[in-house]
Amino acid sequence: MTTPQYQQPGGVSDKSKLVAGLLGIFLGSLGIGRFYMGHTRTGVLQLVASVFTCGIGGLWGFIDGIMILVNGGVDGQGRPLRDS
Repeated sequence: MTTPQYQQPGGVSDKSKLVAGLLGIFLGSLGIGRFYMGHTRTGVLQLVASVFTCGIGGLWGFIDGIMILVNGGVDGQGRPLRDS
């Protein structure tokens, strides 16, 4: 049995920290950054919070995006996001 060709070594995610952070900053009110990372439940909660607060809930996604860029994060499988 062969291993997939695109598997990242050391248990690092194939998702980028930079992309996840920027998606969180610019599209955080829609939960797009969390959907990208594989955290569907959190993405839906960000979307619902933005809808019910007429967009004010988008601050959650904006702050979340900044925190991902500064501290990193993990994908839906618990693997750390890659730096590039």
